[in-house]
Amino acid sequence: MANRTDPLAKSIHGTNPQNLVEKIVRSKIYQSTYWKEQCFGLTAETLVDKAMELDHTGGTYGGNRKPTPFLCLALKMLQIQPDKDIVVEFIKNEDYKYVRVLGAFYLRLTGTVADVYQYLEPLYNDYRKIRHKLSDGQFTLTHVDEFIDELLTKDYSCDTALPRIQKRWVLEASGTLEPRRSALEDDFEEEEEDKEEEQPMEIDEPNGHEKDNHRGRSPARERERDRDRDRDRDRKHERHHMDRDYDRDRDHDREYGRGRERDRDRDRERDRNRDRDRDRHRLRDDDYSRDRDRDRERDGRERERRDRDRGRHRSRSRSRDRRDRDREDGEYRRRRGRGSASPRGRGEDGATREEPKRKKEKKEKKGEGNAPDPNDPEIIEMNKLRASLGLKPLK
Repeated sequence: MANRTDPLAKSIHGTNPQNLVEKIVRSKIYQSTYWKEQCFGLTAETLVDKAMELDHTGGTYGGNRKPTPFLCLALKMLQIQPDKDIVVEFIKNEDYKYVRVLGAFYLRLTGTVADVYQYLEPLYNDYRKIRHKLSDGQFTLTHVDEFIDELLTKDYSCDTALPRIQKRWVLEASGTLEPRRSALEDDFEEEEEDKEEEQPMEIDEPNGHEKDNHRGRSPARERERDRDRDRDRDRKHERHHMDRDYDRDRDHDREYGRGRERDRDRDRERDRNRDRDRDRHRLRDDDYSRDRDRDRERDGRERERRDRDRGRHRSRSRSRDRRDRDREDGEYRRRRGRGSASPRGRGEDGATREEPKRKKEKKEKKGEGNAPDPNDPEIIEMNKLRASLGLKPLK
């Protein structure tokens, strides 16, 4: 709420009056202690007391860009927007030079072109010293007329962008302003009149009668001569101002051209560096792609070699298995051939089939002839032992 513009304030140059101060500087002012403590609740009447306490001018200073009290009060005037009469009284105040400078700075920001030249040009006759705080916090000595000349000729003052104004000779040519009259012209005219009065009187007769040097000149001719002299002086003065404005504009255009040339060189150098970086990145990408292709080829060769070794090992293991299988088959055939061979030859298959039957019959006969005696004491004792163990007796 304390930082809002007065609802009754009018827009200046088509915008909010506080927007005439840049946003970064404005935020610095809002955060400063002087704004919070000294500028809170100020009105157009109480603002004069704070302006009388000023002891220097300036914008922002220090590493954190702290605003000066002069800039804080200027923003406060933009916020409350005092009447034009109050601002004019600020400018006409001869007792307090900082009040006059503050009013001139505010009028330069908010006033029309005609008002700026009308109220600020008379301050060229104020040669009082004022202190100005630089951006590093140091103070420098300047004068009121130098500060006014900075407001009228420069585009930037006290870390604030000044609105554009037309040149004076343009306003004089359009009839908006009258030709500027220096305060020293009256002194020059008085000196010329004194010199004319001090010219010696001519003596034309021996009896001592003096003849006036200006005798024979009519008053109309004198007035015409004075008018021509004033017109010539005004024309010379106007030409002098036009030449000075033209030189200033030419210097400004030259500086602007140099700045454009520097910006063009800087852009050209930036483009050159960008092209160089692009070429360097392209070469790096080409090297990377070549290394990647080389790695792929190497991996492909290694894969082929592994596949070839695996195939060779597989074929070797197959051949070994085949040999082992053949060897086993050969041994099996040999064993089979050796087991199937008989002294009588293969033609006696019937006899070979009858041999096991004969052997079996012989064993049965031999078993019947050798059957154990059931009354044998050893068999009886064995059967008892088996009975005690729960086994069946021997047959």
